[in-house]
Amino acid sequence: MKRKVILLKFGELFLKGRNRHEFINLLKKNICKKLKDLKFKLDETQGRLIISEFDEEYEQEFVVRLQKVFGLIAIACAFEIETSLDNIEKNVLQMDFENVKTFKIETKRADKNFPMTSMDVDKHIGEVVLEKYKHLKVDLYSPEKIVHIELRTNGKSYIYDKLISCVGGLPLGSAGKGLLLLSGGIDSPVAGYLMSKRGLEIEAVHFHSYPYTSLQAKEKVIQLAKEISAYCGKIKLHIISFTEIQEEIHRNCDADYMITIMRRIMMRIAEKISNNNGLGAIVTGESLGQVASQTMQSMNVTNSVVSLPVFRPLIAFDKEEIMDISRKIGTYETSILPYEDCCTVFLPKNPVIKPTIKKAEFLENKLDIESLVQTAINNEEILEIDEF
Repeated sequence: MKRKVILLKFGELFLKGRNRHEFINLLKKNICKKLKDLKFKLDETQGRLIISEFDEEYEQEFVVRLQKVFGLIAIACAFEIETSLDNIEKNVLQMDFENVKTFKIETKRADKNFPMTSMDVDKHIGEVVLEKYKHLKVDLYSPEKIVHIELRTNGKSYIYDKLISCVGGLPLGSAGKGLLLLSGGIDSPVAGYLMSKRGLEIEAVHFHSYPYTSLQAKEKVIQLAKEISAYCGKIKLHIISFTEIQEEIHRNCDADYMITIMRRIMMRIAEKISNNNGLGAIVTGESLGQVASQTMQSMNVTNSVVSLPVFRPLIAFDKEEIMDISRKIGTYETSILPYEDCCTVFLPKNPVIKPTIKKAEFLENKLDIESLVQTAINNEEILEIDEF
């Protein structure tokens, strides 16, 4: 019996010990969420997940969605056959070799009861192919076509010639939950994507300063949340009005410290939202030295007001690297739309690049921080974003 299946491969989950099954079960749950409106069957066999009993008309839709599931490193649209040398020969010969000149057979023999080694299968099937297709040559290093043969312990073999890359990482939700500071720029959506790739489920907070910033700026961030939720799953987006806070800082604090004080209050609000929602970390899109508020001293001063860990996955990335990922995940075009966020409001000409905690605390004594923070949280707007 021969049937079409989609073979799913996961990477570093193999490194997990006794709790490996928990990661795999979470991966399976996320796959089912991603494919919730499609009909299919999901099975597991010795280091592989297998999707079967699906409508082949939607094969490409399965591929596109599965490529965005964290934990999968590759997928292949394969034929599943009963394991026997005759079956393997027959099905390999049915593949299309007409438009290539070089090929390679690559066998993985998980079934150690099969009487031939992987290299023996490679050699034998290669000879069979060469006998039928006289124009072909074997190229072990850069072939035009690679025929993959997997012999699994379930008595089945899987044959395919295209391995499709996926995002990799760890299953979403396997590393807890965190809160992403989501601006309208290029960096923060990428930071959220990268932390989700490490298994962190995210909520997000956005600070806006209407009427100093436009409603389009807010809509831009909602769109960015939709775009990363295709990878990161459902996102609870907390929208915080920051106008009153910025006006208070502008009236009462030194101009060069305005960004520093602003960032410290943002972190306080983020920590309160995190504590109220059971989130264990704060995530930012900061990159060391990119702007004045992202120096080592500035980050130390902003970190000092919170006790939660602050993850900065872009800390060592340069701008080109960040932009490359932004393009890859589909957020770049939205990020560069000309709608500015609250960080551009009352922007000082010469922001301090080496602030001190002592000076920041001195200036904050002129503000009713607790009241400003609580009022902002009391008036938050919450949106549920789900494009997963």
